[in-house]
Amino acid sequence: MDDILVTRSSMPELEEYIEEIRPIWESHWLTNMGKKHEELSEQLKQFLGVSQISLFSNGHMALELCLQALNLQKGEVITTPFTFASTTHAIVRNNLKPVFCDIREDDYTMDADKIEALVTDRTEAILPVHVYGNLCDVEKIEKIARKYGLKVIYDAAHAFGERYRGIGVGCFGDASMFSFHATKVYNTIEGGCICFEDESLGKKLARLKNFGIRDAESVDGIGANAKMNEFQAAMGICNLRHIDQEIEKRKKVVERYRKNLEGVSGIRLNSIRDDVDSNYAYFPVLFDEEKFGATRNEVCDYLKSNHILTRKYFYPLTNTFECYRTQYSADDTPIALKVSKRILTLPLYADLELSDVDRICDLIMEVGRE
Repeated sequence: MDDILVTRSSMPELEEYIEEIRPIWESHWLTNMGKKHEELSEQLKQFLGVSQISLFSNGHMALELCLQALNLQKGEVITTPFTFASTTHAIVRNNLKPVFCDIREDDYTMDADKIEALVTDRTEAILPVHVYGNLCDVEKIEKIARKYGLKVIYDAAHAFGERYRGIGVGCFGDASMFSFHATKVYNTIEGGCICFEDESLGKKLARLKNFGIRDAESVDGIGANAKMNEFQAAMGICNLRHIDQEIEKRKKVVERYRKNLEGVSGIRLNSIRDDVDSNYAYFPVLFDEEKFGATRNEVCDYLKSNHILTRKYFYPLTNTFECYRTQYSADDTPIALKVSKRILTLPLYADLELSDVDRICDLIMEVGRE
């Protein structure tokens, strides 16, 4: 029996991709902001509803170089430990200090009511995360940022294509990072972008991702190499053609999970908001051992023994990583710690068969009854 993976990359038909990359063979222009790169940039601006966009080789470099471009000097960035390693590492690799804010128990995003107490004279930015496609309290965060003169950079890796009250999620804050990694709702194989409004930020990003080069004979800064190549862009163009259908397929999978698991004692499902157009990126399930009769780890192990691979996402918290453990205590973010020990993301991708969803749910219920 083949394993059911926690996710599976969406890909176009091979012939479609071949046709998209055929001009690359004719031009021999493989990278350095070629025609495919520029075409994808324009298409994504329209789809995401943003005014400015800068494409990158991956989401992490996009986030890391965005923080650098903002020239943060005071040293502290308020963020969340309930996230992938990239978010915290991007802060630290800019010689900034993460200050960890706890999360909300209902949607796992940064608790905006706890941000203001963490602001000091060294705070210069807030870096919240839209977790599982659950959007942060953008209004409250914006209000706090304006009060204290702070930058807001959203890690929107999970929120591609989502809209809040009709507004593209990439429009909030000073900048938003989207990841186009192979495991995401939308992928360019690897890749990512920064969305923003300030044109001067765009100029800084352009130089930082291309060795600090200003023009053919001038290098006026120290930069990295984080450009999206033409093959990535071509995959992105293909996948963008099908993104609405892919999200609709994912929606059907999520609806089947909810039909099977809603109302089960000891299981809490992801919250739903009427004012957000969801991309159905993940299906997290929170297990209450006392009510359900089994721990998250027991469910994970039992599913794995039946060739179903899930993910403890996010576990461990970034403030418990070995590289940060001596600097932070997870006890300072008790809700995030509690959630991290109980959350499990179930398999979710566009082509997941509904019969497999039913089987996964049946197996989960078997664990709870044992």
